[in-house]
Amino acid sequence: MVQKEDMFGVFWFLVLMILLNVSSATLSPSGVNYEVVALMAIKQNVKDPHNVLYNWDLSSVDPCSWGMITCNSDRSVSALGLPGQSLSGTISPAIGNLTNLQSITLQNNSFSGPITGAIGRLWNLQTLDLSGNKFSGELPSSLGDLRNLNLLRLNNNSLTGPVPKSLSEVQSLTLVDLSYNNLSGSLPKVSARTFKIIGNPLLCERTSENDCSVVYPEPLSFPPDGITAGESSSGGKSRHLAIALGTSFGALLLLILIVALLIWWRYRKNQQIFFDVNDQYDPEVCLGHLRRFTFKELRAATDHFHVKNILGKGGFGIVYKGLLTDGTTVAVKRLKDDNSFGGEIQFHTEVETISLAVHRNLLRLWGFCSTENERILVYPYMPNGSVASRLKDNIHGKPVLDWGRRKNIALGTARGLLYLHEQSDPKIIHRDVKAANILLDEDFEAVVGDFGLAKLLDHRDSHVTTAVRGTVGHIAPEYLSTGQSSEKTDVFGFGILLLELITGQKALDFGRTAANQKDIMLDWVKKLHKDGKLNLIVDKALKNSFDRVELEEMVQVALLCTQFNPLYRPKMSEVLRMLEGEGLVERWEASQSIETPRFRALESFPRRYADYIEESSLVFEAMELSGPR
Repeated sequence: MVQKEDMFGVFWFLVLMILLNVSSATLSPSGVNYEVVALMAIKQNVKDPHNVLYNWDLSSVDPCSWGMITCNSDRSVSALGLPGQSLSGTISPAIGNLTNLQSITLQNNSFSGPITGAIGRLWNLQTLDLSGNKFSGELPSSLGDLRNLNLLRLNNNSLTGPVPKSLSEVQSLTLVDLSYNNLSGSLPKVSARTFKIIGNPLLCERTSENDCSVVYPEPLSFPPDGITAGESSSGGKSRHLAIALGTSFGALLLLILIVALLIWWRYRKNQQIFFDVNDQYDPEVCLGHLRRFTFKELRAATDHFHVKNILGKGGFGIVYKGLLTDGTTVAVKRLKDDNSFGGEIQFHTEVETISLAVHRNLLRLWGFCSTENERILVYPYMPNGSVASRLKDNIHGKPVLDWGRRKNIALGTARGLLYLHEQSDPKIIHRDVKAANILLDEDFEAVVGDFGLAKLLDHRDSHVTTAVRGTVGHIAPEYLSTGQSSEKTDVFGFGILLLELITGQKALDFGRTAANQKDIMLDWVKKLHKDGKLNLIVDKALKNSFDRVELEEMVQVALLCTQFNPLYRPKMSEVLRMLEGEGLVERWEASQSIETPRFRALESFPRRYADYIEESSLVFEAMELSGPR
């Protein structure tokens, strides 16, 4: 009995030691977190004019609470995302100590100097985007050590020297973009599906213009001399015979190849496989950080898509709360009418585009499922739901979204839309910006949801060329008039979102006419702003607990964003600067001369936004893309 108790005690002692070792894996003997030290060394080398790294603090034990940082479930740093933050400086070799990193996105900044070879120590790295900076020097050969790397973007820098041969050893690559640098030498055989090198004159002079634009993996080749014939005095007939036989043989091979491709394509279609997978299906196959789930997994995660797990319903289908086998909670968007989404290739293309847009204020696509009858998207679960769902919530008599949080939501949403419009490649237009599509993470940080899906919906109804998709009260006038959307369409929607944050109301719920009918929020706000009665539009739940100056500024930004003429609306980069207190006064004063009756008489725009909705003759389809979550 004593021996059993001793063995039992030893067993639990070993378990405890293992747990302690796991939990302190990132700690030094003195208790300092190695990842915190590495991140602080990175910060030390960075010039940060807008102080976006303000909460990176050496005294912090947990870097997962820092801005621009994403962590795994074990609290190790998995993603470093600082795109388009006006940063400069160099990349510290200490980045190589963040060995759990899966994604580095530093594009569209002004980083310079060489790309440190320490990046080669990041064996888990799947996405590396350093495009649009000022990096110089040669590419480190240690890139070949990144055996899990899927996406590599180093375009639009000042890199020199050869493309390292070691890159040919990375078999997981899907996209490599080295365009617009000063690279030279010979090209290694890179296995990526897309390999871009345009804009490198010393490389391009070795290849044809077409090959320089996009280089794909080499196709299968056959021996050049399928039939040989010696040259003799009577070699003419032999030569013609060889040519004839060679042509016939080549045609036969081509026919066999075409038949084989058709059989393969039919098999691929029946199996509903998007990416290159083996015959033995592997659910862990992924594109960058994008995972393919089986339908069985997601059905189990949602308890057979039970009604109790519904988070929201919309134009695309139903969103369910799901629990994966590893304990991760997810949002599962089950798309309806799956056979009409433009086919497998279009679905693949749009899903890939959505997955490549990575920003702290964008809802990141985690994975997808595709079968003969199902198309499903998997996102991280947002514990605080949508802005629309939380505007009405109170805790102990106080609104969940106080004035400070509403201002932060406006800033976060602006940053997310700015990324989609001006930093994403390709550019993405949301087309339904509203409070219901802005989600809130555990820290009430704004996360823009369902971007890219409006375009996917267009593939479904490509025959309806004049369909307007959006929500009444949020749709820009020119979109109602012509059916054509642009970045300024989203700017208009953002302006309405600001009014939703201020009023706590939906765009159609603000104010009531004498006949007790709902009216349009924008028209009411314009009237009350003109009459100097802004206090009447503020959400009653705030109980006058708001900043009067910030209220005036936010309303002015909203009215600038919702000007009828899209040419007069600011870009999202300008909107963000105005919300941060830069340039609003000048922009507002300039807008007042445009809105005077003398100038308005030269335009065909009606005075009321409601008139646009009444006069629109286009097919209209309202969308609730996310709903509460």
